[in-house]
Amino acid sequence: MPYLSYITDTDFEAIVRHILSIGFQRKQSVQVEFEKNVIDPFATIFDAAVSGFNHQTWKESEMVRQCQKTLTNHIGNMHQKILGSVKGWEDMTVGGEVDLRSTSKKIIAEVKNKYNTLTGGRLADEYNSLSDKVTKKSSTYYGFTAYFVNIIPKTPTRFDIPFVPSDRSIGSKVPAHEMVRMIDGASFYHLVTGEYDALKNFYNALPLVIEKIIKNEFGMPEFVIEDKHLFALYFNKAFG
Repeated sequence: MPYLSYITDTDFEAIVRHILSIGFQRKQSVQVEFEKNVIDPFATIFDAAVSGFNHQTWKESEMVRQCQKTLTNHIGNMHQKILGSVKGWEDMTVGGEVDLRSTSKKIIAEVKNKYNTLTGGRLADEYNSLSDKVTKKSSTYYGFTAYFVNIIPKTPTRFDIPFVPSDRSIGSKVPAHEMVRMIDGASFYHLVTGEYDALKNFYNALPLVIEKIIKNEFGMPEFVIEDKHLFALYFNKAFG
C-alpha cells in the first residue's frame, strides 16, 4: 500500500529526504560555526535565567533553535513540492512566476507556510500580483483563479474566501474579486487532491517516511520519533 493515494512513494520519499538533508547539514554547520559567531552576552544571560538553563542546556537549545529556523524556511517549499507532484498540478519551483499551477483546473497559487509569513504592505503586493495575473488579458493566466494559500491558518477553521488585505496606499482594503482568493492548507489540499483529509493523511504518513529514511540512509538504524502522539496534538490544534 502506498503512503498516500495522491502522490507516489518515490516522490514523497524524495521530498522528505531533501528536507532531512538540509536539516542534518545545518545541524553540522551550526556545531562548527557556533563558537565563531558573535553571540549577544546580555540576551544569553537573561535567556538562561528565564528558562532555568545551565550553559550546556542553553547552548544545546540555541543550536536546536538555529536548525529549526532553517527547516521552517523550507517547509513551505515542501508543501509546494508535495502538491506539485499531484496529477494535473505543477510545482513552478522557487522563484517562479507562481508557486503552483493547474492548467486543466485553471488555478494558480502562492503557497505560504503560515498565516503570518507575510504582513502589512506585502500582503497587498501579493494581492496586486495575483490580481494582475488573472485579470489582465495579456497575462498567461487570464481567466484563472488565483489562490493565496496559508498552510497553517490563524484559527482551525477551513475557509475559501476572497483575498482582501489592507492596502495602505489607498487607505482601505483592496476590492474583493472572486477570482483572487485566500484559503487554508487543509482546504487547499482537498482542492488539489479531491480528498477531504489529504493534509491530515500527509501528516500521519510523514513520521513513517522520516523514520524509514533516517534508519536506512543516515546511519541511524535504531532511530524512532518518540512521543508521536504528543506531536500530533499540535496538528489537531492547528487544523481542528
